[in-house]
Amino acid sequence: MDTVAKRLYEALFLVDSAQATSDWDGTVKAIETMLERAQADVLSIRKWDERKLAYDINKKNRGTYFLAYFKAPTAKIVGLERDVQLSEVVTRFLILRGDHLTAEDMQKETPAMIQERTGQAPVEIAVAQEVARNEE
Repeated sequence: MDTVAKRLYEALFLVDSAQATSDWDGTVKAIETMLERAQADVLSIRKWDERKLAYDINKKNRGTYFLAYFKAPTAKIVGLERDVQLSEVVTRFLILRGDHLTAEDMQKETPAMIQERTGQAPVEIAVAQEVARNEE
């Protein structure tokens, strides 16, 4: 049996916020299904953040971003990109090779995790830190 080398990838998926909120499990399952079709070993999928979009996409002005780390055969990435483009769930996406990533990089808190933990948006935290530095 041939063994196919799998590379590490990092992907960011943009989903309509209303859809993500109304069917969270279905949205995550749709992303997982696309990754499974690409023979990917999913390391993690988590909410990155919900943000106002710079411009409307399909008449929507807010989006929820999902950050995924996975290992997949390089030859399957083209098929994954095609599946995502044809998906009715994912609006936009970006897939990058993650050879440079360490386990620590993949465990870093996302803006959504920071907001959940502190109750403040990451931008508010950054502004507060900058103000404190300037007062020193």
